[in-house]
Amino acid sequence: MSARTPARIVLDRAALADLLAVERDAGRTVVLANGCFDLLHAGHVRYLFGAAGEGDVLVVALNSDESVRRNKGPGRPLQAEADRAELIAAVACVDYVTVFGEATADAILRALRPHVHAKGTDWTADAVPEVATVREIGARVAIVGDAKTRSSSDLIERAHEPEDEAGA
Repeated sequence: MSARTPARIVLDRAALADLLAVERDAGRTVVLANGCFDLLHAGHVRYLFGAAGEGDVLVVALNSDESVRRNKGPGRPLQAEADRAELIAAVACVDYVTVFGEATADAILRALRPHVHAKGTDWTADAVPEVATVREIGARVAIVGDAKTRSSSDLIERAHEPEDEAGA
């Protein structure tokens, strides 16, 4: 896809698998990145651009609202999955956005069969929860983005801290 073509939000996993098969048949390298993206911040954008640099087609698999609640707690997500998907789709390097509800990305990796599974720098390649599946499908793990200095959870926690009485 060209940088001027908006990313496509494709919720039907089989339809997305068919689209990606065409990309692979054309010799393009497919990369899958995944996450909650509950409160989009610069660290997320750097992660996505790093993932895009690992191939030709970037698919972002977004945790569903229920999956975010299971992973982050009952007060999350802050934004509904449709809004999170729209924000991720607006990032220039993203080609496709989809949603998954499982605890890990194993099932979506098996269904979409990317060449590369991109994870952020808070992981090591051998510690990625889906590493066995990545190997099973003949893909590789790429650790991308800047050293993790931001997190949505930290931003939310900071927003709830009481202001310093001196007005700092």
